[in-house]
Amino acid sequence: MGFWADRKAKKAFNSAMSSYEYQHAQWARDIEIFSNIKSAFESAIKGEDAVSNLAVQKSGERVIWKGQGQYHEAGRSPGQYVGGSQGVSIPVVAGIRYRVGAMKGTFVPGDAIQAYKEVGEVVLSTDRLMFNGNFNTKEWSFAKWNGAATSADESDYIFHVSNRQKTSGILFDVSVGREFNRFLAQAINAAENGIQKVIPTIDKHVATLIAEEPKKPVLVLPSAIAAPPAK
Repeated sequence: MGFWADRKAKKAFNSAMSSYEYQHAQWARDIEIFSNIKSAFESAIKGEDAVSNLAVQKSGERVIWKGQGQYHEAGRSPGQYVGGSQGVSIPVVAGIRYRVGAMKGTFVPGDAIQAYKEVGEVVLSTDRLMFNGNFNTKEWSFAKWNGAATSADESDYIFHVSNRQKTSGILFDVSVGREFNRFLAQAINAAENGIQKVIPTIDKHVATLIAEEPKKPVLVLPSAIAAPPAK
């Protein structure tokens, strides 16, 4: 009985340990990201860009992050005719016939999709988000920002702005998307509430993260637990 109980406890411990290692790695990454965000905004407050870039900036605008991403925008897959056609086949010359008539089917538009295009440089500033590629150049101004959505793994984003009917967005590598997500949140915070409000917000986030550091599991074997003394 003790052997099987110990084996079950070890199995549960190994599972808990794997979960802890993943959660702690994510936690440590978030601590690092918020440290980088704080440094970026400290530079911005001093009137400096946090990273070098080639963007033409507006007065008072400061670049806080840049990376690589794939631009995409709303579109449709190819449509098709559903049904048949009718007409008459007329011989023209030997071996060649010409068909005349009308389509009898119904044209069905393609599904609405996000069409993925080229990979380029993504630049995030205190005023806007920009994509610069060889064939596509886009910007999403926070002054016209209506919202955003992201995939569960924080890699794919769709942005909504009031001056554009079509939605569009950027796909990042999973390792980059998590960092971008947190930088973007604080860039919007700066645009809405002022750049001076960002540092206290970051400090609050970090304090909460430190308090919520994942705890390492402890292996307790049933066989090691002393039996209660007999009465």
